[in-house]
Amino acid sequence: MEKIWLKSYQNGVAAEIDTTRYSSIVDMINQSVQQYSHQIAFSNTVAPFSNHLTYQEVGKLSDQFASFLQNTLKLPKGERVAIMMPNILQYPIATFGILKAGLVVVNTNPLYTPRELEHQLNDSGASTIVVLENFANTLELVLPNLEKKNVNVVVASIGDLFGMFSGSLMNFVVRNVKKAVPNYQISHAIRFKDALAQGAKQSLSPIALQQDDLAFLQYTGGTTGVAKGAMLTHGNICANALQAGAWISNQLIFGKEVVIAALPLYHIFALTVNLLLFFHAGGHSILITNPRDLDGFIQEMKKYPITVFIGLNTLFNGLLNKSAFKDIDFSTWKLTLGGGTATQEAIAQKWQQVTGLPIVEAYGLTEASPGVCVNPLNIKKNIGGVGLPLPSTEVQLRDGKGGLVAIGEVGELWIRGPQVMAGYWNRPDETAKVMDAEGWLETGDIASMDEKGWLKIVDRKKDLIIVSGFNVYPNEIEDVVAHHPKVQEVACVGIKSDKTGEALKLFVVKKDASLTKEELIEYCRTQLTAYKVPREIEFRDELPKSNVGKILRRELREK
Repeated sequence: MEKIWLKSYQNGVAAEIDTTRYSSIVDMINQSVQQYSHQIAFSNTVAPFSNHLTYQEVGKLSDQFASFLQNTLKLPKGERVAIMMPNILQYPIATFGILKAGLVVVNTNPLYTPRELEHQLNDSGASTIVVLENFANTLELVLPNLEKKNVNVVVASIGDLFGMFSGSLMNFVVRNVKKAVPNYQISHAIRFKDALAQGAKQSLSPIALQQDDLAFLQYTGGTTGVAKGAMLTHGNICANALQAGAWISNQLIFGKEVVIAALPLYHIFALTVNLLLFFHAGGHSILITNPRDLDGFIQEMKKYPITVFIGLNTLFNGLLNKSAFKDIDFSTWKLTLGGGTATQEAIAQKWQQVTGLPIVEAYGLTEASPGVCVNPLNIKKNIGGVGLPLPSTEVQLRDGKGGLVAIGEVGELWIRGPQVMAGYWNRPDETAKVMDAEGWLETGDIASMDEKGWLKIVDRKKDLIIVSGFNVYPNEIEDVVAHHPKVQEVACVGIKSDKTGEALKLFVVKKDASLTKEELIEYCRTQLTAYKVPREIEFRDELPKSNVGKILRRELREK
């Protein structure tokens, strides 16, 4: 279809990016290290200690880790190396080091169960894993069951990069006072600090990398079935960083922004935006190791002149329900970027009331590295859509037979661009289900586009509920219910009904204990047509969420 959205671009945003600018992510990293060498790249606090790394230090330490992988472990180009760490200083060092050694990063969630971790390590064929010692007990349970024997293990400790005195004290407290490191026995494990020391004694031989070389195996689909590894190349990630960089360049200042990195870096949203985009842009990223500790998180935010906050609906909601959040000085803030899941209107409105900033929503998916669409940074308020396709991105809305739908009509979103994955690792059958011969990717999301090219995601195709033949999208129901002043969180799912085929059920976390089911249903009747009114309501103390805070509707449906 015609790129009608280009007419809605902000002045200065190019329609296309130069995809040949970098041959690899390593080229992009090295340029930033050289350009911003003495500026702070990453800061991290593990109370009461704080530390930071400059761009030059990140370059040096990641070279040392790459040298260790190349010379000590002798890993050949293309070998997979898993990372199992939260947002700590070792994460960018390990990631950049793996890429510099010509290897492939396999991100794993530190909170994985042994079953989940075993699947991912076996599926990826990872020969090495870098794990924070707090989670090494899970790895110990998995190692005997792996198809690949003698997997190399590098164990990091929380204080590794905090200096001799502070680091040792931190490690003592974490292990012996907080009891946060369960007992484990991995006899052949190498300490992260020792790996850096060994790498420093040897020379790193640069690896020739091209855009089509694999950079990340980023697993997706774990909430809907067996997790699949999306093959993201150096070209994919560089393109997406450049696409996003072009979008922000006329509103933010490269080399000057202070960015909150609260979402886990092992998730594709934070990986590309926090770790890579803002490293490319010379930003100072504040790594939040445990964002679920909202009180500590708020105290951390008070220390810095933050300019960019990146989050998602549940994180925004959690902070807004903390009175201390309102005491933050928001005068330096320039941008709040939301992604991962739709931001509910009630939360967006309250966020702007408190911070003075709208939430600029973006849309993406793992298979697209992830950025596809984003709102212009100069919007005055949240507009309830995901904005415009990024430069060099094509979109189509198709009906169930593959034909294009008319402007304003609802259809399934398909995308094409340099950020779209090469396919699923070792799963050509699954790749063929979502990618056609012309490089178009089926997203599984239902969307609409207006005559100016603005996109709105209606819902996930698989979450569609059909009540008496009528389509009902849970996002709409959740957005209405979230406006009720006594509701803190809500999820809507479909349940079987003898009368209507499916009916709606709400799972609600109360903000006010006086809220009753009858009160909430009556409220819905005033806001929704009859077939959209929920038939059942279940109150809960909390709702199940993914590692980045997405409410897991599938888990609620199954239970």
